[in-house]
Order: sequence, then structure tokens, then C-alpha cells
Amino acid sequence: MATQNTDNNPDLVKRLKGAGEDAIQKLGDVPGGKIALDALNGLRDRIDDLQKRMKRVDELEKRVEALEKAAQKPAPSKRSSSSSRPAPKSTPDNS
Repeated sequence: MATQNTDNNPDLVKRLKGAGEDAIQKLGDVPGGKIALDALNGLRDRIDDLQKRMKRVDELEKRVEALEKAAQKPAPSKRSSSSSRPAPKSTPDNS
């Protein structure tokens, strides 16, 4: 089983980061590279937008779950209240 030195990991990350930046710069220099970079940036923006929408959907799903749980509970028994009885008829004063 191979063991890895954790001290080299940050150096490796820095090297990969630098290589990625160099690759992106070189991609911008090749014909059609600018179009590809613009497409990738547009994709990133659309993914960010999708993430925001999904967050709103998650919030709505939580609200729906709460409403479904509330709907499954038995409704409280309604007693007859004074509003359900007809109002007493008032007699006009014959004075």
C-alpha cells in the first residue's frame, strides 16, 4: 500500500492550478478558443442560475411537505357557533 506525504499535497494543488491557468490562456490563443471559453463561461452562468432555482424548489418542497403533513392530521371537530345559527328576528317598534 502506497503512502502519500501530506506536505506535498498543497504543492501539487498549486502546480495543478498553475497548469490549468496556463491551459486556459493557451486555449484563448488558438482559433476558436475564444468561442469555447465564452461557451464555458456561459455554461457556468447557467449552472449558477440552475443552482439558485433548485434552492427555491427545495424550499417549496419543504413547504409542500409541511402542508401534506398538516392535511393528514385529523381536522379539529367544529362545534356549532353563534355564526351558524340564524340571527334572531328583530321586531319593528310600533311607537
